[in-house]
Amino acid sequence: MAEKMLKFTTTPRATPEKRPAGARTHDFHEIYKDFIDAKAAEQASRCSQCGVPFCQSHCPLHNNIPDWLRMTAEGRLEEAYALSQATNSMPEVCGRICPQDRLCEGNCVIEQSGHGTVTIGAVERYLTDKAWDMGWVKPLVPGEARGQSVGIVGAGPAGLAAAERLRELGYAVTVYDRHDRAGGLLIYGIPGFKLEKDVVERRTKRLADGGVEFRLGFEVGRDATLAELRQKHDSVLLATGVYAARDLTVPGAGSEGVVPALEYLIASNRKNLGDEVPDYDSGRLNAEGKHVVVVGGGDTAMDCVRTAIRQGAASVTCLYRRDRANMPGSARETAHAEEEGVIFEWLAAPKSITGEALKAAGVRAARMRLGPPDASGRQSPEEIEGADFELKADLVIKALGFDPEDLPKAFSAEDLAVTRWGTVKADFRTMMTSIPGVFAGGDIVRGASLVVWAIRDGRDAADAIHRYLTAHAGAALMAAE
Repeated sequence: MAEKMLKFTTTPRATPEKRPAGARTHDFHEIYKDFIDAKAAEQASRCSQCGVPFCQSHCPLHNNIPDWLRMTAEGRLEEAYALSQATNSMPEVCGRICPQDRLCEGNCVIEQSGHGTVTIGAVERYLTDKAWDMGWVKPLVPGEARGQSVGIVGAGPAGLAAAERLRELGYAVTVYDRHDRAGGLLIYGIPGFKLEKDVVERRTKRLADGGVEFRLGFEVGRDATLAELRQKHDSVLLATGVYAARDLTVPGAGSEGVVPALEYLIASNRKNLGDEVPDYDSGRLNAEGKHVVVVGGGDTAMDCVRTAIRQGAASVTCLYRRDRANMPGSARETAHAEEEGVIFEWLAAPKSITGEALKAAGVRAARMRLGPPDASGRQSPEEIEGADFELKADLVIKALGFDPEDLPKAFSAEDLAVTRWGTVKADFRTMMTSIPGVFAGGDIVRGASLVVWAIRDGRDAADAIHRYLTAHAGAALMAAE
C-alpha cells in the first residue's frame, strides 16, 4: 500500500481537464472531460488513508471512500466500483453534482494540511463511467417474490433509490410520477452541462429492465387519491420532492418577463431533449438576446445564470443579498459562472421590477450590508439607505428556493400530518408518516436539500418499509395459525 498511496506531498492536486469557457458556453454538454486511467490512479494515490476518514463521515451515504481510492490507485477498478456502488445507488450522478467542496472533499485531511484535497468526486465519476463502459454494472436482479407491492410517489433520486432496493428485496414496485420521464429534477431541473441526461436514463432503464413499473404522466390527486394507492399497495412511499417556488414580494413581481426558476429550467431541458416547448419558442422562457437578472444565491440560481449564457443572453447578472462568503450555492459553480461571463452583484436585493404596461424592463435594487446574526446564526442583510441602483432586465428569474406543495389537499389525505413549513412529518426512526404504512423521505421531509441526501433517504426508507412489511406478514401468519 505504501508505494501506491500517500503521494499527496509529491503529486499536486489535479481535476479532469475543463473545457475553455469560450467553447463550453455554446452547448449544454458537461464541462469536464474524463480522467484517463493513469490520471485517475495518480490522483487516487494522493489519499492519506486516514485512521479516521473524515471524507467518509461527512458523506451522507458514508461511502467507503479511502478503500475505493486505494483500489483505484492499485488498478483494481472493478473492485473499486463494486465498493462504491455498495452504498450508493447512483455514484456517477453524485460524482458529477454533489457539492464535494462542502462534503467529502471539504473535510479531506490533506486539504486541511494545505496540500489540496483528493479529487474524490472526479474519481467517483470516472469509476462508474468506466464500469458502464466495461459492463461491470450488472442488471438489477429481483429478489425472491414476496407477494407484496410498494407504490412510490415520485421518480426523483429518493424514489429511484428506494425502488432499486425494494426490488432487490423481492417486492413488486410501481413508481408514479407526473412527468413524462423518470428522474425528477435529475432530468428536468439540473442542466445538461452538469449532468447529461443519458447518465440518468441508463439508470432508470436498468430499473425498468429489472421489473420496476413506471407510471408516468400520473398525478396523485388527479388520477388517484392516496387512499386508492394504499388499497392497491401494501405500502406507499412519498418521495415527491418540493416544487412550490418562493415568490418575489416587490412591486412589479407579477410583470411579464418575471418567471420562476424551475419553469425556466424545465423548458430549457425539455428543449434540449427534443420536446416541443411553445413557451421557449415564443421567447417567454428563452434568454436569447435578453438582459437577464437572476435573483438568488443557491445552486438553482447558478443553473439559471449558466443556462442563460448558453441561450445567448445579451447580459446575465446574479443578484444576491449577502456576500460571496455567505452564498449557499457551491463555490465551484459560482467560479464556473464567473468564467462564463456572469456578473455578480453581491450584497444587493431587488426593490421593484420596473417597466411599462406590466412588462419587465429592469430591476431597481438596494445595496445591502450584513448586520446582526439571524436565528440561524447567519448575519442578516440590511438595506443601505440611498444606495439604490438600476439594472436592465428583459427577463427576471426568481431562484429564491422551494417550498412543499400542500400534499394533504392535493392527495385528498387530510390525515397526512405536516410540519408548520408544510413538509411531511415522518418518524425519524421508522420514516413512517401519520398514516400507517405510508412512509416519506427526501426533500418532502427535509425541505429542499441535496441529491445525495435524497438517495440516502430512499435507501433508508426502503429498509424501513421492508422491516414494516416483514413484521406485518409475520403477524398475519401467526394470526392465521
